[in-house]
Amino acid sequence: MKKVVTFGEIMMRLSAPLNSRFIQAGHLNITYGGGEANVVGSLAHLGIPVSHVTCFPDNDLGYAAAAFYRKYGVDTKDMVFKGDRLGLYFLEVGASMRASKIVYDRAGSAFAKLDPAWFNWEEILKDAQWFHWTGITPAISASAAQACADAIQVARKLGVKVSADVNYRRNLWQYGKTVKEVMPDLIAGCDLIVCAEQDAEDILDIVPDANEANSFVSIASQVMKRFPNIKQIITTRRETLSASYNKLKGISYDQKEYLETPVYDINPIVDRIGGGDAFMAGFIYGTLHYTNGQDALTFAVAASALKHTVEADVNLATVPEIEQIMKGNTSGRLVR
Repeated sequence: MKKVVTFGEIMMRLSAPLNSRFIQAGHLNITYGGGEANVVGSLAHLGIPVSHVTCFPDNDLGYAAAAFYRKYGVDTKDMVFKGDRLGLYFLEVGASMRASKIVYDRAGSAFAKLDPAWFNWEEILKDAQWFHWTGITPAISASAAQACADAIQVARKLGVKVSADVNYRRNLWQYGKTVKEVMPDLIAGCDLIVCAEQDAEDILDIVPDANEANSFVSIASQVMKRFPNIKQIITTRRETLSASYNKLKGISYDQKEYLETPVYDINPIVDRIGGGDAFMAGFIYGTLHYTNGQDALTFAVAASALKHTVEADVNLATVPEIEQIMKGNTSGRLVR
């Protein structure tokens, strides 16, 4: 099987233990995470050959971050080690009516200062079947946006499927370009995107047609009309009852058929960071292994639901575990 390749920043995650507040924490737990890298970390655990492309500082922290993903089976040979700063984020895990909080410290990271010329995309993507990126990457810096554009262009030339989670992070766009100036050209090169109604409005000025009963189908139809390369749009619907209790389902539209999955109750939540990445990883796996779109979408949302029970950013659920959730076995009964 050809590999899945992703491109994006990886940061060190520093978490207050359990549900402690920052002010209570006597120490912080270290792990690593990044939207795109979480996708291939999850896919590697599901048995898919994967590679992640990024830029780390040329120091022990950069090498530790690379080793973290390598131990899960992610190919790290195309990672570049230049610069001197690894981005950080600090996580305080909420509970019940107290929301989780994240504080970022990523300005001036090695990834933000990368040179697009460092990446030979023809070589990187020559054995790939799928390339995935997110809207976080082009928001970080002009050079990161250019490297992402270069990768998409080469992927299309080589016939590699391109997907993106277009998630809009308003506070990241600080280098003089707006999301509306940069993202449309990148989205145009995609075969599939993760995009909800608010993303479509924020990035593309597309809003649901008031005469259309299904707002998602309305925006998806408009997006695909504007960007003919896009053949399918997927996303999740989340009902947040508390920081500890969410309900989740997946939805999809491919110009012919609207699909949705069962709703999964997730209670209690252990760690919701990376839930969207687990959804994307699950959808890639499902697309490669199932013969119909409904099963692929259901696998994706079941994988995401299970991720909420796993600490840290990468989903460590197995294929049999996810398929049990798909079958409705959600009791969590002890297996022995």
